[in-house]
Amino acid sequence: MSDIVKTRAESAILEITLDRPKANAIDLATSRLMGETFKAFRDDDALRVAIVKTAGDKFFSAGWDLKAAASGDAVDGDYGVGGFGGLQELLDMNKPVLACVNGMAVGGGFELALSCDLIYAADHSAFALPEIRAGTLADAATIKLPKRIPYHVAMDMLLTGRWMDAEEARRWGLVNEVLAADRLEERVWEVARLLASGPPLVFAAIKEVARAAEAMNFQDAMNRVTKRKFRTVDTLYASDDNMEGFRAFAEKRDPVWKGR
Repeated sequence: MSDIVKTRAESAILEITLDRPKANAIDLATSRLMGETFKAFRDDDALRVAIVKTAGDKFFSAGWDLKAAASGDAVDGDYGVGGFGGLQELLDMNKPVLACVNGMAVGGGFELALSCDLIYAADHSAFALPEIRAGTLADAATIKLPKRIPYHVAMDMLLTGRWMDAEEARRWGLVNEVLAADRLEERVWEVARLLASGPPLVFAAIKEVARAAEAMNFQDAMNRVTKRKFRTVDTLYASDDNMEGFRAFAEKRDPVWKGR
């Protein structure tokens, strides 16, 4: 879409690359570009999986562009569709999104990775929420991080601003895998191709149910599933794909998912 937010499609996979030297920091204009890119991916039925990566190997993203803020970009300005970074508040993002973290993920850059479904990190990567040192709130991370890793570990990061290296992040389950830098993208694409071959309507139902269930008790969530009160669940149960897996098993062949 631009020199800053680049896209590359392979079959049903869209790779989105933020390329904003030196630290891939995100100002208002960049956030709006990212939002339009993620929205276009969400709404394109031909695309099933997204990979989020950034240029270079030092910074995945430094998060909010403090230099832009000092020049007049308001912290509470117009981030565009999807909120900061275009992903963390994007409604109905019911497709898998993978983060390819190669370098430091700081503040809002860390929050961008947290907005993805799977996180793969190079072994030299590190994560931090330094907002506390600037006297401000890491808002999305404060909401999300205590749900992803043990509460006391999350609060340690939030309250002190300390760094967490990739291996510690893997140990706490914050990232799915830690890989050598020269193996990272290969592995992310391997997983993306696996997901792209899977049932898109099931993925959509998984994402909607998991998202909604965060604010519900177990029985209420189950009742909504069984009564088909989730749009994606209702679509899945009424679809041709819903029977395709059973037919493929009976016919001893691989299923062919059509997304309908």
